[in-house]
Amino acid sequence: MLIWGMEESDLFKALADPTRRAVLERLLDGRRNATELRDGLGISQPAVSQHIAVLRSAGLITEERAGRHVRYGVNPDGLAPLFDWLDRYRAYWPVRVARLKTLLKEMDQ
Repeated sequence: MLIWGMEESDLFKALADPTRRAVLERLLDGRRNATELRDGLGISQPAVSQHIAVLRSAGLITEERAGRHVRYGVNPDGLAPLFDWLDRYRAYWPVRVARLKTLLKEMDQ
């Protein structure tokens, strides 16, 4: 399914990687540059740049340029497609659980 010009799968692929999730978590505390994001992750600068590119293309982070300096932050709307996807299934599970409860009651009798 296409959402906001990207594939839903792009968002899931971006979030599937633990390093990218760690980068995203670091950005929850505020804007950071690539070096600050890399500190403590044990990855190279080119690797963190690749992770940033994936997160940016998935719509999860934004960048703010000031000359040669770039600071990254969380895009507040970036997870909206994930929430929309989850909402589609939220209605599904209560019905399934209710049916399972009914089946289990019938099996007990």
